[in-house]
Amino acid sequence: MGSKIALVTGGAKNIGRAICLALGRGGAEILVNTRQSVEIAQETVKLVEAAGGEAMVVQADITDPGDVARMVATGVDAYAGIDILVNNAGIRKEAPLTEVSFAEWREILSGMLDGSFLCTQACAKVMRKRGGGSIVMIGGMTGHSGAKQRAHVVTARAGLAGFTKAAAMDLAEFGITANCVVPGLIDTQRGVHNPSNPHHHAGRAMPLGRRGTADEVAALVRFLCGPEARYITGQSLHINGGALMI
Repeated sequence: MGSKIALVTGGAKNIGRAICLALGRGGAEILVNTRQSVEIAQETVKLVEAAGGEAMVVQADITDPGDVARMVATGVDAYAGIDILVNNAGIRKEAPLTEVSFAEWREILSGMLDGSFLCTQACAKVMRKRGGGSIVMIGGMTGHSGAKQRAHVVTARAGLAGFTKAAAMDLAEFGITANCVVPGLIDTQRGVHNPSNPHHHAGRAMPLGRRGTADEVAALVRFLCGPEARYITGQSLHINGGALMI
């Protein structure tokens, strides 16, 4: 991977942390974004450094254009650029369709779609000057399969897959790839917004007989950001143990 600079949104824990570690071990310098979990993000930085990498925390609300601009400027000032963007941040909640408030609908779509748009737009301008780059969205299987009580989340995840194709088409001429990694059921520590046993997990058959790990998702992200994946763009790559075959 060489000396690349990577920005990982929502990089404090779980899949985001695993991605920071995987990219750091590959030689990238990591910008660990978080909105509130600064102490946890600092732990991620220490883990990257313990593995021989370099990292720093960049606190920002990715739905705020000003915050995103400051975050990207921080990366440019600290490391002279950004070569990799992983749009990982997102909130997942549950509620029956008839009970989802418009505020909740907007919160979920803003976090996943507005945030990914703002970060992609800002980072792509930097990547274009550097002659190329890699953008990876972290989607979700429910955006392709559907799920009960997650109308807002399913819609946002499906939107990420579409945005990936749009970004890939617009940015290809600048040597920038855009892909979407679509995890299935992954063992993670669930936060305050995420129920421990989401409704859509019940009855989900996994031919491989287990849940995936955050490290397995991170390995796919690292591949897509590396030199062997420069002819892959506009794709949604599923990692779900066979739970969804399309």
